[in-house]
Amino acid sequence: MKTWTEADIPDQTGRTVLVTGANSGLGLRTSLVLAAKGARVLIACRDPERGEQALRTVSAGAAVAPELISLDLADLSSVRAAAARAEEITGGKLDVLINNAGLMAAPKDRTKDGFELQFGTNHLGHAALTWLLMPALRRGTNARVVTLSSLAATGGRVDFDDPGFEHRRYNPAAAYSQSKIANQIFALELDRRLRAAGDDVISVAAHPGYTATNLNSNMANAQGHPVVRKLVGGVTFLGDLLIAQGVRTGALPSLIAATAPDVNGGDYIGPRLFRGIRGNPTVVPPLRAALDRENGRKLWDLTAKLTGVTPDPA
Repeated sequence: MKTWTEADIPDQTGRTVLVTGANSGLGLRTSLVLAAKGARVLIACRDPERGEQALRTVSAGAAVAPELISLDLADLSSVRAAAARAEEITGGKLDVLINNAGLMAAPKDRTKDGFELQFGTNHLGHAALTWLLMPALRRGTNARVVTLSSLAATGGRVDFDDPGFEHRRYNPAAAYSQSKIANQIFALELDRRLRAAGDDVISVAAHPGYTATNLNSNMANAQGHPVVRKLVGGVTFLGDLLIAQGVRTGALPSLIAATAPDVNGGDYIGPRLFRGIRGNPTVVPPLRAALDRENGRKLWDLTAKLTGVTPDPA
């Protein structure tokens, strides 16, 4: 894959893109760039006030007016409502879904439906949204699903017997890693099943490397003990200052996955330098756990059981 910049993104006129977590960080940057390139961007986020602010920001440089969709990935009823709203305002035709939103290293908590918060939000919510929007994606043109994983997926594993940390000690970092390897496993399994079904939609995974976003500060603020919070905040600040790349560069893997003509289903796109920490994006090898077809089958079935959403493709 060649060296990419935002200038290489093809014209997106006539394409409709839904971006989750579009009110800040990578999601906001992705929405800004795609809207400026001509796409109709659906800004999907949980907080109405921040969503309105993002809508105004994206609108300022948009060729086509963006629209706001209320979406709380930690509430499956909200996921269903958001999918229905997207179908309604697009006439049932969607070209790109970017599963970007996420929580990182959050304290132990549950979604509205009772799932461990990070697994429920980062994976289950996005998987349910993807399945619900698949009919609209099939009506799209060269449609794609882009799912963001993370460097934190390295070393992570899905505990298929206890994904909710009900019978093992909760660890915020381990829970985050589990959710992000689940994102990668799901993205590749989705593409396998789309190919087997003969669908034109492709599924692509991406990761932003080490990018300075509000996820890092949110992780520090989520620490319960003041001393730990201060320590994590200091480490995060130094990491952002000395190692991390900016959001403009960090958003490139998602943008390439969503728009580049030479992207293939099942690709994994991330920074090329320093073991994926930073640099211009390229196609990188998926993790072994994501390539394991048995992991894909087990996660697919577990996700359907937990969410109650019918998998698509079946």
